[in-house]
Amino acid sequence: MRITGISTHVVGTPWRNLTYVQVHTDEGITGVGETRMLGHTDALLGYLKEAEANHILGSDPFAVEDLVRRMKYGDYGRAGEIVMSGIAVVEMACWDIKGKALGVPVWQLLGGKVTDKVKAYANGWYTTERTPEAYHKAAQGVMERGYRALKIDPFGTGHFELDHEQSLYAVSLIEAVRDAIGPDAELMLEMHGRFSPSTAVRLARELAPFKPAWLEEPVPPENLKALRKVAEKVDIPVATGERIHDRIEFRELFEDQSVDIIQPDVGHIGGIWETRKLAATAETHYTLVAPHNVGGPVLTAASLQVGFTSPNFKILEHFNDFADAEIKKVVKGAPQVDPEDGCFHLSHAPGLGVELDTDAAAEFPQQQARFDLWAEGWEQRKPKGSGA
Repeated sequence: MRITGISTHVVGTPWRNLTYVQVHTDEGITGVGETRMLGHTDALLGYLKEAEANHILGSDPFAVEDLVRRMKYGDYGRAGEIVMSGIAVVEMACWDIKGKALGVPVWQLLGGKVTDKVKAYANGWYTTERTPEAYHKAAQGVMERGYRALKIDPFGTGHFELDHEQSLYAVSLIEAVRDAIGPDAELMLEMHGRFSPSTAVRLARELAPFKPAWLEEPVPPENLKALRKVAEKVDIPVATGERIHDRIEFRELFEDQSVDIIQPDVGHIGGIWETRKLAATAETHYTLVAPHNVGGPVLTAASLQVGFTSPNFKILEHFNDFADAEIKKVVKGAPQVDPEDGCFHLSHAPGLGVELDTDAAAEFPQQQARFDLWAEGWEQRKPKGSGA
């Protein structure tokens, strides 16, 4: 079997463009991959056009390791977000092809399942007025859909510092959310790399009574010593990793032991097998894995293949029941959260178990998507000038 070409489809909303890639073969089997780029969608499409000619055409889709190696190192330049995302969409499509050809789900090819279900947590649910009352109501709605966990960034446009008044308001938002979801649900606290170490530590202590399940990206991701300062002073588990695009770059995080949960994005770090390798390394450091997942149904399905096969997999992020929920119709067989237990359940469908509906995808053309964390009202996923 050989790859005869790729086709790309961009599904657009005002705040995110989802890039779907279909990999076609001479035996008529087509696989699909997906990623979400922030402001770099055209750059990704340009890279894929060159990579198709230089690396992908004529390749054996079963030889995933070899294709990833050639795409990563065959152009000599150091692979960053765009290249690793391009590798990811092609790589997961190849796993999809392999599973379909063999008649088995991808998780079976990764060593088999270690669990029948993966817990989900909701994100994108607080696209409402930024008040305790509105957040309380929205959080109740999440629980009513069967979720047992959710994540929130309550810090407005905070950057490095957060003054006393804003801090009190953030606390009031979290207090309202915890009241809405009860004592047993998990509440993930997102900081989006906003703060200085001292601010992050102060806020973590002020929010500790509400039992956050983790403290995510408390400081910008470039300085690991700053992250260590936070980890040494808080009792809340620390999570990070969505903006690291090469599993090798996690080495210092593991050596430093400052992080309890890593959050690689399967669509940015080279795909399913790269993430599974990273999960295995994390296991040797007694570190949990909870992938960043702001993509659509295909990226969710790909992330679940890692989840079903990794003993140290904690939970999976899910946007698609809340922000842009209508895009679920572009994929047949989209993974769904079971309202009975708030989990994704094992699928036995071949490959990734999903199919892209290109006609439905065409109903959501590419947009000038924006997601600016420093703009007022960012949490509503309605960027300025979008008209949304």
